Amino acid sequence: MDQDKYTALKMGERGAMISIIAYLCLSALKLFIGYTSDSRALVADGLNNSTDIIASVAVLIGLRLSQRPADEDHPYGHWKSETVASLLASFIMMAVGIQVLYSAGTTVFSGDHQAPAPISAWTGFLSAVVMYMVYRYNRNLAIKINSQSVMAASKDNLSDAWVSIGTAIGIVGSQFGLAWLDPLTAVIVGLLICKTAWVIFREASHHLTDGFDEQKIDDYKETVQTIYGVKGIKTIKARNYGNNIVVDIIIFVNSNLDIRNAHDISTNVEEALIKEHDVYDVHVHIEPN
Repeated sequence: MDQDKYTALKMGERGAMISIIAYLCLSALKLFIGYTSDSRALVADGLNNSTDIIASVAVLIGLRLSQRPADEDHPYGHWKSETVASLLASFIMMAVGIQVLYSAGTTVFSGDHQAPAPISAWTGFLSAVVMYMVYRYNRNLAIKINSQSVMAASKDNLSDAWVSIGTAIGIVGSQFGLAWLDPLTAVIVGLLICKTAWVIFREASHHLTDGFDEQKIDDYKETVQTIYGVKGIKTIKARNYGNNIVVDIIIFVNSNLDIRNAHDISTNVEEALIKEHDVYDVHVHIEPN
C-alpha cells in the first residue's frame, strides 16, 4: 500500500472516531432525557443514533481491515472488508427501525398521548447543531481524502441533524395540545431508520455483486477514446474493491505497431484513467485492428 493511500485511510479513521464519539454522547443524552421526560420521539431519535454508532464502527473496522496487505487467501487485498461490515450494519439498523416502528405505532393507536417535558425539545435542537458540525467536518475530510465511505457517513450525519430537528418540532407541537405529534414523530424516525438501512444494504450488496455505475463506464470510454493511438474499445468493465475502482479494458490499436509503441498506448490509457477519474488500478489488453 502506498503512503498516500495509507494516510488517507488513517484520516478516514479519524472521521469515523469523531462520529462514534458524537453518537455515543448524543444517544446516551437522548435516551436519558427521552425516558425521563416521557418523549417517544426523543427515545426513537436516541435509538436512531445507536444504530449510527454501529454504522460508524463498521466504517472504522472496514477502514482498518482494508489496510491489511494482500495474502494467500486474499490476493487482491482486503478492500471489500468495509463493504461487508456495512452490509452487516444494515441488518442491525433494520431490526432497530422495526422495533421503533412497533413501539411508536402501538402508542399512536392506543390513544395514550401525553406531552413530554420541554427539555426534550431543547435536547433535540442541541443534537441537531452538534450533528451538523460533525457533518461539515466529515464532508470536508471526505473531499480531502476522496473517500466514498466517509462521504456516506457525512450524509448520514446530515440526515441525523434533520431527524433531530424534526423530533424537536414534533415535541414542541405536542406542548400546544397536540400530544399525538410526539409518538407520530417517533413513527417517522422509525421509517427513516429503516430507509437508511435499506439504502446501505442496497449499495453494499450492489458493490459485493460487482455492480457498477454505468455513467462512470461511459465517462471512462470518452476519456480512452481521446487518447492518441486508440482505434476503438472492444470491452470495458469496472468493479469496486471497497473505495477503490479497478478497470479492465480491451482496446484496438493499429496492427502495424511494434510492441513498444503498443505498450506506450496502454500505459497512456492507464495513466489517463488514474489521473482523470481516480481509478485505483487499470488492466489494459491490446488487440490489433
